Amino acid sequence: MAKRAPEPEKRPGFFSQIKSLFRFTREIYPWLPWAQVAILVGGILLGLVIGYLIPPFQIWSLILWGITGLMVGVLGSLFLMTRLSTKAMYQKIDGMPGATGHVLSTSLGRKWQASETPVGINPKTQEAVYRAIGRGGIVVVGEGARGRLTRLINEERSKAQRVANGVPVHVYYVGHGDDDVSISDLSKTIKKLPKAIDKTTMAAVIRRIDSVSQSVSSLPIPKGIDPTKVRAQRPR
Repeated sequence: MAKRAPEPEKRPGFFSQIKSLFRFTREIYPWLPWAQVAILVGGILLGLVIGYLIPPFQIWSLILWGITGLMVGVLGSLFLMTRLSTKAMYQKIDGMPGATGHVLSTSLGRKWQASETPVGINPKTQEAVYRAIGRGGIVVVGEGARGRLTRLINEERSKAQRVANGVPVHVYYVGHGDDDVSISDLSKTIKKLPKAIDKTTMAAVIRRIDSVSQSVSSLPIPKGIDPTKVRAQRPR
């Protein structure tokens, strides 16, 4: 008999995702439930006030406006939880090896190409260098102590300048120093870069750099972070 095809993995439902997101966020912000209750009550009260003030006054109109206020409160509480979950995720992964690659590969959007795998790494110290290519040029990001990253950063910057002459190369260090970029601000900082190349040039730069980049897949990836375990799923 022919073997049965494996059943596709079931994705968690909407309410299951909401529940997971709530638990994840509450670990960092214990006051979240009270804030959500306050938003719900505020939404209902706002709806009732509007229904009472709009003439002519009728009970069914007051009830409808109260329900409308409730729905607004639900949306407001979900929005608050989603925003706080993003901040909670950054707090969880801050300082973990591999956090930079996770942010670059998930938060830059379609206008940038990046991978969570480092393009340069020191297996002994876990310092790593990551790269992103987009309309703003080439971005090289160092994760770890600056002093031990100097050689890796210079090698990656020189390679980028050699194969993509004329394309701006931006260097950032993730950390909490005076000239560092915090992990929570990394994607925003990169997205703010002014456009320097068009789509055609961007595609050409990606091909050139990929052709000369040496694979580091055989090197051990820094241990200490599994972004999928610290990032709560957002409701679809």
